[in-house]
Amino acid sequence: MTQPKEFWVKNMVCSRCLKVIKQELRELGITVLSLELGKLLVEAPELSDAQINQDVTKVLHANDFEIVKSEEDMLVERIKIILIEQLVELPLTLKVKTSEHLSSTLHRDYKALSKLFSSKEKTTIEKYFIRLKIEKVKELIQLKQHSFSDIGYLLDYSSVNHLSRQFKDVIGMSMTDYKNTENWKRNYYDEII
Repeated sequence: MTQPKEFWVKNMVCSRCLKVIKQELRELGITVLSLELGKLLVEAPELSDAQINQDVTKVLHANDFEIVKSEEDMLVERIKIILIEQLVELPLTLKVKTSEHLSSTLHRDYKALSKLFSSKEKTTIEKYFIRLKIEKVKELIQLKQHSFSDIGYLLDYSSVNHLSRQFKDVIGMSMTDYKNTENWKRNYYDEII
């Protein structure tokens, strides 16, 4: 009987990813023991380790994901997941700085994390987190349930002006123009970099 196998998966950072992967692996006779953002634990007693690796790799590649091979890549994926998880429950209340949160959660020096992330993703952790927050802003605008001031509060902006400037810098149009457009475009979290 084979032992459960663990895989770290690059860019598996949204819930739709989880559902698709779980279903496709089940169809191949692979039992998903645990599936969370970026991490997959499977077993298939009838299959060899090599067959499990081949099948998991095939399913992941078919869905534009790849297995993380190095510890550095795994660390970058964990940074992304931690930042995305911060945006799940609103209002966002950052009790500590993002840098301190990442450092304490990952038990690593923030400067080292920042340097690694920048070298692998060609952007800073701060810019990545801003882009995640702006995607959340777009979602909240589309829901039409909150004013811009409420959205600023929900995402822990110091003022609606600060939020407006960041939104325009990232998206290239004002929040009002975005709200009034009929051609809303949002990105999945795994497409942000």
